[in-house]
Amino acid sequence: MEEKDPWLAPDKVYHVLFCFTLTIVFSTLAILTRYPFLRRHAIWIGSIASLLAGAAKEAADELGYFRSAGASARDAVADVVGVLLASFVLSVFRSSTRPDTEMSQIRGIPPV
Repeated sequence: MEEKDPWLAPDKVYHVLFCFTLTIVFSTLAILTRYPFLRRHAIWIGSIASLLAGAAKEAADELGYFRSAGASARDAVADVVGVLLASFVLSVFRSSTRPDTEMSQIRGIPPV
């Protein structure tokens, strides 16, 4: 019996890529603002905005706005995977590009 919503389908790749990209874009926009609170929480803001966009897409699928079989829990899982991957990439990139003075403040070591 063939599954209606297989885990390994192009649709799932699109969901991962969509949420990955949105997380990167929204996080970058938050980093570029002049507000320190938004810059400090840029990854969280990007992740939440991306998940909201994914949820809105699933709601639109369920309401029949797009040609699809409706909302899918597997699509939602693919959205979360995309957000987690982007958050990981952003975290690694952010920690590797942090200036030495900022890192020394975190560690409590005065800059030389």
